[in-house]
Amino acid sequence: MFDHKKLGRTGISVAPLCLGGNVFGWTADQEQSFAVLDAYAAAGGNFIDTADSYIYQFPGNQPGQSETIIAEWLSARGNRDDIVIATKVGDHPERKGLAPATIEAAVDDSLRRLGTDRIDLYYAHFDDESVSVEDVVTTFDGLVRAGKVRALGASNISPERLDAMLRFAHQEGLAGFQVLQPQYNLVSRDTYEGERRDIVQRDGLACVPYFALASGFLTGKYRPGRPVDNVRDMPGLAGGYADSERGTRVLAAMEEIAPAHGVQLATVALAWVAQQPTVVAPIASARVVEQVPALAALADLRLSDAELRSLDAASA
Repeated sequence: MFDHKKLGRTGISVAPLCLGGNVFGWTADQEQSFAVLDAYAAAGGNFIDTADSYIYQFPGNQPGQSETIIAEWLSARGNRDDIVIATKVGDHPERKGLAPATIEAAVDDSLRRLGTDRIDLYYAHFDDESVSVEDVVTTFDGLVRAGKVRALGASNISPERLDAMLRFAHQEGLAGFQVLQPQYNLVSRDTYEGERRDIVQRDGLACVPYFALASGFLTGKYRPGRPVDNVRDMPGLAGGYADSERGTRVLAAMEEIAPAHGVQLATVALAWVAQQPTVVAPIASARVVEQVPALAALADLRLSDAELRSLDAASA
């Protein structure tokens, strides 16, 4: 069972694993999604990540379908007050960017699809540099003041813009970003380590990384020359790591560690992320309920200093 921890300075407590909702309605139908959500909640999980755009880019999908499935599950289980819902704005095909009017319309759309009166954590999904720092921060602050959003976060944003937004919010006494959601895992470290992590440490933000399993690569099912019938087995997603030298080294290092703990590779990969400075809860998704135990096992795995050094060296 998960013990909950503080999500930075938001005043919100969350499980040490955030369940990714990108697969809901895509590779997991409603029945599968409900089963995954039930298993996660039964393990003490309370932190679900989605977006208003999930996941329209793939044929047969509609933007907002993940939010809708989560809403149906919350209604069926009657547990809205027990769950921390994070969603995002900026990538919906009809609500692109971060113009003030776009954000204000998108948050109402998400509230309706989620069937709730507030969003616990609201992210800027992608930055929009056509909109001034002042307009972005002021608009998000307005959502907090209106009671539509409890806390704010940013995802795909440059260190320079993140720093500018944090400084402006502090200077003006406005609600600023308190959570950063970067891409971060054993085969993608420079997407967070460095300037972004320095800012997070300096300002006391919480890090909630996405692609913590590198789109499934770090489960070990993607190998050189071994085709996998999966939508993610393509260059740039999970299959893209299988042919890299770093990917091969990382899998080999995890295969040394996992048997000693009696866990799967996915659990080792998540534990490494979870034990990095500033990380509160890595995000991982499950397509079927059978995948949930390896994710939940994160709660019971503490890697030794020697194991962390081995993984650091392999992923360098």
